[in-house]
Amino acid sequence: MSVSLARRALAEGVGTAALVTVVVGSGIQAAELSRDVGVQLLANSLATVFGLGVLIVLLGPVSGAHFNPVVTLAAWFFGRTSGDGPAKRELVAYISAQTVGAAGGSVLADAMFAEPLVKWSTHDRSGGHLWLGETVATAGLVLLIFGLNRAGRAHLGPATVACYIGAAYWSTSSTSFANPAVTIGRAFTDTFAGIAPASVPPFVVAQLVGGIVGLSLVAALFGRSVTAAANAPVPHSAVESVAPAAP
Repeated sequence: MSVSLARRALAEGVGTAALVTVVVGSGIQAAELSRDVGVQLLANSLATVFGLGVLIVLLGPVSGAHFNPVVTLAAWFFGRTSGDGPAKRELVAYISAQTVGAAGGSVLADAMFAEPLVKWSTHDRSGGHLWLGETVATAGLVLLIFGLNRAGRAHLGPATVACYIGAAYWSTSSTSFANPAVTIGRAFTDTFAGIAPASVPPFVVAQLVGGIVGLSLVAALFGRSVTAAANAPVPHSAVESVAPAAP
């Protein structure tokens, strides 16, 4: 089937908004229910894992379920040689939709919990160790998504990507934002999941560096050949033909 760019961009915007709503909303709920930071992070990470997996299954057949400018940029980079990636106008549409959606998701979460709709976060997240954590988290995410695609196992994406993010929550110093749009969106809320606006640019730079590292690892480990599994969310803008894959 053929899906218009407008619908694909809408899917990216809605998906990213829903993802940020899950991240921010579960953080607010966790902070209200427990004073233990470990319990708060556990609740936040579990909700994110479940929510992300569902969103990939639901919207993957429409847009590829990127929800992440780094993934979209990586798909564009690989698509330049394979002809299977987003064009420049799709690149702009996807990234714009993801960024606007992320901000909207943060506002929606705040509204549901009677928080100020827009209150810039005061949660400072600065430091070389955090930037390193973001680089590692993003590199691993890109390696996973595009490695699965090259190995012909993209149908495992919904489960493996969600599991990876859950693991990276706990194994990286930054709790694995690994997504420029989500990082920007989380600056709009002064709650558990927020990030101070001044901390956003270094995080985004680290994520872009991580994307480059991840692409380099994909090329080194899997070579240049591309094997895309049918009917599965894959890291390009082409639309899958029948139905979302089951993890």
